[in-house]
Amino acid sequence: MNIDILIPLILYLILVFSLSVYAYIKRKKVNQFTDYFIGNRTMGGFLLAMTLAATYISASSFIGGPGAAYKFGLGWVLLAMIQVPTVLLSLGILGKKFAILARKYNAITLSDMLYAHYRSRLIVWFASIAIVVAFIGAMTVQFVGGARLLETAGIPYDVGLLIFGIGTVIYTAFGGFRASILNDAFQGLVMIIGAVLLLAAIIYAAGGIDHAISSLKAIDPALLTPEGPNNFMDFPFMASFWVLVCFGVVGLPHTAVRCMAYKDSKAVHQGIIIGTVVVTIIMFTMHLAGALGRVILPDLTIPDQVIPQLIIQVLPPLAAGIFLAAPLAAIMSTINSQLLQVSSVLIKDLLLSIKPTSQYSDKNLTRLSVFITFVFGALLIVAAWNPPEMIIWLNLLAFGGLEAVFLWPLVLGLYWKKANACGALSSMIIGAGSYIILASQNIKIFDFHPIVPTLCFGLIAFVVGNQFGKKSHLVTQQDIG
Repeated sequence: MNIDILIPLILYLILVFSLSVYAYIKRKKVNQFTDYFIGNRTMGGFLLAMTLAATYISASSFIGGPGAAYKFGLGWVLLAMIQVPTVLLSLGILGKKFAILARKYNAITLSDMLYAHYRSRLIVWFASIAIVVAFIGAMTVQFVGGARLLETAGIPYDVGLLIFGIGTVIYTAFGGFRASILNDAFQGLVMIIGAVLLLAAIIYAAGGIDHAISSLKAIDPALLTPEGPNNFMDFPFMASFWVLVCFGVVGLPHTAVRCMAYKDSKAVHQGIIIGTVVVTIIMFTMHLAGALGRVILPDLTIPDQVIPQLIIQVLPPLAAGIFLAAPLAAIMSTINSQLLQVSSVLIKDLLLSIKPTSQYSDKNLTRLSVFITFVFGALLIVAAWNPPEMIIWLNLLAFGGLEAVFLWPLVLGLYWKKANACGALSSMIIGAGSYIILASQNIKIFDFHPIVPTLCFGLIAFVVGNQFGKKSHLVTQQDIG
């Protein structure tokens, strides 16, 4: 093990746990259950921007995405910049309406919002199951990414997985949402500084931009083209990617729930500007680092190892330990938000909806959430024990499943007054079913990724199903419970 690399990582983890302890103490003074999941809706613009960016930027952005850029070249860097408008779309489409309704109906989960509009427990149960199933894949990717990073410090994959997994679960379980947003703010700054300095070090080690580009051309001229080797990134692929990681992000539950927790409209406006800048910087620097890394490390057999290996190659050991904290920060913040989402789904949307007359204190519900977080975290560690070579495909698969289920019920529920439960449920079932069939059988309609036809089918199903249901009426706060 490389002690010089491990020391900064250990100090970083101690700081993360300290913020969780602070959040735990703070929660004791307020409504524990609401604070645990949405921080009592107190986020300002900077925190909103950083938590959205840190939640969206994950192992795929620091490990999988640069790994793909290493393999496919500068075309993937261009492709990755499609993700720049994600914060604008999330806050612009969901932001204000989501927050107003969430306060009006005391909603603290995404399913609360769906029930407030559609008044259907069946929708809530279907949505809850979809979240849990999809997050198993999404969070497994994050655990793999964290263990891959610790491998760089000389820790075997399985040992690193246990250290990273257990540590992240503990910090999530006890800190809750408040710890998540505090850590997201800190981790977002770490990510920006680390990404920019790492790219600068890679360019220097590669002999400058001109030399790096010439070297890439010598390896394979296709690495400099928008389509990449073998025209991998053709128009259908690019269009599919735009839908999957840009427009469709509006339907991601762990992104949408952030739109329920900010303080005021000023926070939204600041969040859009700051969040877009943060996403732009990190996406560009990390993916360009992966592409140029091909010059320094031309013979990697596992592309996902490019960023961890580059950090070791181009930085001194102590600095490498500091900058390994950047991708570690991205991964931990994403796991945190997704674990909290699963916990809230299992308690608020399933347990309390099945037994609405049962009396549970805030303290007992919070303790139950902590227990669920530990159990679910243990299952994810087991799932990540045998990792794939490129985690980006598994992550995109999970993203697509969530978007197929939630995008149209969320957007049309907010903006179409005639939207009803029959239409929403039809869209969710057709969306989930068609995505599973197309993705599992690798069926591509007109060469598009399964998410494109799936969203088309889901929209059609919503419109058709809506003709057979009754108009929804928003429920009262007491109905949501």
